[in-house]
Amino acid sequence: MTHQGLACLPCQAGTVWVMSTKRPRATGNPPPTVENVAAALRQRILAGEFRPEGEEPAYLPSARELSEQYGLSRQAIGRVIGTLKSEGLIVSRPGVAAYVRRVEPVEFPMHRFERGERRDDQKRGADDWKIAIEEQGRTPSQDTPQVTVERAPDDVATALRLEPRAFAVVRRRVRRVDGEEWQLSDSWFPSAVAMDTPLMEERDVTMPGGVLANIHDGRYRQRRLRDEIRSWSLTPQEKQRLGLDADVSIPTTRHTRIGYNAEGMPVRCMVTIAPGDRNVLVYELEV
Repeated sequence: MTHQGLACLPCQAGTVWVMSTKRPRATGNPPPTVENVAAALRQRILAGEFRPEGEEPAYLPSARELSEQYGLSRQAIGRVIGTLKSEGLIVSRPGVAAYVRRVEPVEFPMHRFERGERRDDQKRGADDWKIAIEEQGRTPSQDTPQVTVERAPDDVATALRLEPRAFAVVRRRVRRVDGEEWQLSDSWFPSAVAMDTPLMEERDVTMPGGVLANIHDGRYRQRRLRDEIRSWSLTPQEKQRLGLDADVSIPTTRHTRIGYNAEGMPVRCMVTIAPGDRNVLVYELEV
């Protein structure tokens, strides 16, 4: 039994009233939870509160310090760290203090990419994409393309006007900026377009005006483009290709560009997977 902060304790002599040592919870302040502590830390990270010192990354306080600051157990703080890691905000590995993940996004001018006078530089092996990245003072690179002939996914088959489950040629690439995985770019071609051409070679192939303009006497040169943009959840395979941990969940854009030749035939379907923390797709249109 309690009364106004007093606790009633029975004893042989009768009833003894003593002051309770338990502090009543302040009204209006919700108890700390993993969710609201994660929200508070997220706000601090996005506000730039944690700053790097010299060459060191911007470390978060230790789990013990966060536990004391927010009144959560260290086990619960571990769940908070896991939440922020899954959002791509921090890097956390066993034996290493968690630190803020800093990513400087690049703008990708989709209204210029592969349009008009392309800027492909065959001597340097720099295609239109690489040059767009270089213009922002960054260093582009690309892993060796993987070329296979396989059944096209339903959406790709539809875009290329192929029969369902028809075979097509795909060139899979991991595009990097400053050495870090930045985008996935998979280009699908009808077999009749790609077979027995440089598109089958597992190397960077850069040609003035693009490869399609330089094969089959230019019959498959792209004359019209259609872009389709949708939000996307990364698959386990895509996370692996991008060097992301399996529990990371980053908002992502799936950009599909379908190219048509002069006769209106679809000759390429390029699917780009662009994580939202590092890619800004830009369109500038006249009105």
